[in-house]
Amino acid sequence: MEKTELKPKAQLDFVGQREGEKLLFVFRHHIIAMRKGFYMLAIPLIITSIPPLIWSYNLELFLLPIVGLLIGIILFAYHFIMWYFTVYIVTDQRIRQVTQRGFFGKDVIELRLSKVQNISYNIPGFSGEMFQFGTIVIQTIVGDLVINKVEHPDKIYNQLQDAVNNAIEKRAKDEDEEIN
Repeated sequence: MEKTELKPKAQLDFVGQREGEKLLFVFRHHIIAMRKGFYMLAIPLIITSIPPLIWSYNLELFLLPIVGLLIGIILFAYHFIMWYFTVYIVTDQRIRQVTQRGFFGKDVIELRLSKVQNISYNIPGFSGEMFQFGTIVIQTIVGDLVINKVEHPDKIYNQLQDAVNNAIEKRAKDEDEEIN
């Protein structure tokens, strides 16, 4: 089995980063979460390839697969943008979920690491084992943050556990210093 490490993002800051906040790592959904985009690429191409196969004497019909491919590429690009720009940013203080909504919209959810009560992960059977994806659930008093189709959920789970433990230790240390 190949050993992969999640590395910190090359850039040292992100939009909305606070003073003194350190970026730990960034992750996104597994590529399998974009399967609808792959279907949207293939289906128009397949459908528009049928008429030239049936009526091969009509040369103009051979342009249809090109049109189908162009439509498929446009639909694929939309799904790719939604997948690529949906990221999870983990710092030494918080988890930030940035979800792309359409071409211009985005939702941002933040969760302080010190408020996390429990983290768990699930790998959904054979396909999850084969393609190495799963679901991570981060539980707080307010509710759960469920992250579906995460690549290498076991590695991200361990890194999240370390980040939460470090945040709790840092908070306890800061409270002790305030008392003294």
